[in-house]
Amino acid sequence: MAQAKPVLVPDVSARRIDIQYSFRGAQLLLFGAILYPRGRVPAHDPDIAVVLRGPVQPILVREKQKIAGIWMNADSSRFRSAPAFYGVASSKPIKDLLDERTAGIYEIGLHNLQLSPGSGALPDKARRFEAGLIDLRRRRGVYSEDPHGVEITEGVLYRARIVIPSKVPVGTYTAETFLVQDGRVLAVATKDIYIGKSGFERWVSLVARRHEGLYGLAAVFMSVFLGWAAAMIFRRRF
Repeated sequence: MAQAKPVLVPDVSARRIDIQYSFRGAQLLLFGAILYPRGRVPAHDPDIAVVLRGPVQPILVREKQKIAGIWMNADSSRFRSAPAFYGVASSKPIKDLLDERTAGIYEIGLHNLQLSPGSGALPDKARRFEAGLIDLRRRRGVYSEDPHGVEITEGVLYRARIVIPSKVPVGTYTAETFLVQDGRVLAVATKDIYIGKSGFERWVSLVARRHEGLYGLAAVFMSVFLGWAAAMIFRRRF
């Protein structure tokens, strides 16, 4: 008979995060327990990797070069499935947990993301643009990797924290927890989290989607009005 495997019981501190005008970011706590067959905890603590992944979307990445003293778009590459947000925390560096092939299968770690470059892209070009996209989103705070971000207590309880920046995209996020031992993934568990706008921001977003024409006219009218108001104020002062 096949040997029974451990089971992960994950949870998150918030199933929904609301974005309002005062939103300055949040810190999401991902925690849970490891249930072992017959309650036998191994002598050596296993390892945990937690991945929080945002909505997948296509994106066009442009490369700028300085030509004749002017910065211009010199080249571009399209990716079909780049996550809008990607955060990973683990009890050890990913390279010490899994081999490159296994980490690539589960897409654990920034350098193991499968971004699906557009057809016809040369391998060297695709790798260059992948590195550029990851670096750009890492500096924006929507991609992150913490190699010591998971705490494990007595081999049973675990917890990790992933920072949600203020300019995070809305949508359904998936929190994946991986139990790793001796270079193998023993168990996987997922939880969904929804990040959405609320209050006035939600109303504006709904109007922009449902009434695109009226929203555009309102935006033009407001721009003209603000420009006129600024001009009148400037005239009265000077």
